[in-house]
Amino acid sequence: MNDKSEIIMKILEQLLSRFDKIDNKLDRLFKVKDPLNGDELLDNHDMCNILGVTKRTLQRYRQKGLIKYYMIDKGKAYYRKSEIPEILFKRKL
Repeated sequence: MNDKSEIIMKILEQLLSRFDKIDNKLDRLFKVKDPLNGDELLDNHDMCNILGVTKRTLQRYRQKGLIKYYMIDKGKAYYRKSEIPEILFKRKL
């Protein structure tokens, strides 16, 4: 093999490795969705937009127990879409 072929092979191996990581993450998310009865999961970015708060404020809500959240994929917080009305109602009180 020449140098160009070796470089191309390394790049292809890196790409395949990244695709495998993405595939594993998707598998984990689909496995989590089933126990949640098919409810859609929202991430921090989505919740900040819906509630009109910063990521830090959202973190404070979690710490104070004001909102329910689910830790998935190495500590990333997710929220059930079906629980948003309850969260919004509590905020108005």
